[in-house]
Amino acid sequence: MENIPNIRFSGFTMPWEQRKFSDFTWAAGKRNKDDLDLEPYAITNEHGFIPQSNAHDEFGYMKDADRKAYNIVEPNSFAYNPARINVGSIGYYEGVERVIVSSLYEVFKTADYVDDRFLWHWFKSGQFPKWIIKLQEGSVRQYFYYDKLCECQMLMPVIEEQKEIASLLDKLDTLITLHQRKCEETKTLKKYMLQKMFPQNGMKVPEIRFKGFIDDWEQRKLGEVADRLVRKNQDLESELPLTISAQYGLIDQNEFFDKRVASKDVSGYYLLKKGEFAYNKSTSNDAPWGAIKRLDKYEMGVVSTLYIIFKLREGKKIDSDFFATYYDTDLWHKDIRAISAEGARNHGLLNIAPSDFFETTLKIPQDIDEQKKIGTYFSSLDTLITLHQHKCDYFKEVKKYMLKNMFPQKG
Repeated sequence: MENIPNIRFSGFTMPWEQRKFSDFTWAAGKRNKDDLDLEPYAITNEHGFIPQSNAHDEFGYMKDADRKAYNIVEPNSFAYNPARINVGSIGYYEGVERVIVSSLYEVFKTADYVDDRFLWHWFKSGQFPKWIIKLQEGSVRQYFYYDKLCECQMLMPVIEEQKEIASLLDKLDTLITLHQRKCEETKTLKKYMLQKMFPQNGMKVPEIRFKGFIDDWEQRKLGEVADRLVRKNQDLESELPLTISAQYGLIDQNEFFDKRVASKDVSGYYLLKKGEFAYNKSTSNDAPWGAIKRLDKYEMGVVSTLYIIFKLREGKKIDSDFFATYYDTDLWHKDIRAISAEGARNHGLLNIAPSDFFETTLKIPQDIDEQKKIGTYFSSLDTLITLHQHKCDYFKEVKKYMLKNMFPQKG
């Protein structure tokens, strides 16, 4: 049946009822004509209601704005920007104190037989955007005012089932937020420790060290500890095209770009094997001097001959995990900047000769045990980052599936 969802909680069997928004919502925005000293809020696509002082200029923050022109928002109210609703600019305010929002926002409340959290998740399902596309008006810029919202319809169960659905989806949101926060916290810790556990500003030792290590670090040229590789894929040992992401390392090009960029014939590409390194000379916001990454995810793959690929030289007492971590710092940028002084070419591809690249220097602990401890520590942080990111992505997929299957697809 079209008026029941694919997935339901046990005990609920009644068909959902078609409801018009004009039946269960009403406009609740009242001008702050008495100039009450209420905190101004804005609505962002990602976070909903946030203090306007924390929002970017694009959301209309004006320090000296006339508060009388703002609308008062009561607790348990919805508000949205009619010019940005198509990109998800809608929020639900659950605070205790009243706040104010720009008069450009539409503000509304709901009837008692509607669970606001249930309605909030419906707004984030795939059905509400269909109504926006159908009803929005305007030529150069599209608008979706409250009178258009009143024309929307949705299928709705009894309040008890609404609460069950909202509770489950809220729990998924909590899990997504938890793992996203832990992922960001671990990334911040890694960034901090990269600065503290490697010598900075010409120093011979880092600020933070593992106990028992006191010797100065030594400076080595890359060419002393690594050998360039020019191994072509002439026997087609691999047809997996790789690209370097500053954030994710060496990954499948199809996965990164969502399409294949490499040519069909990859016999002329370099063949890269697991544990070997590649330098992508292309610049980006995340990698202003390119990115150097080790192949970890696959046994082998192919990369463009524009890359410089190399492996650590045997017998040089260099720990691979430490070496990979070193290139997560920005200590090597200075040398790259010096050898690419002539500038970039080909849309951000640095003009760096391989011979110059292998003349760049790096600082290394003399004791390989110190290298290993550093490498292991940062590998554990990378594992945590990946774990939390995977869990975050997993729960996002679960929520996406539930939004599709816990709401009927008609109405």
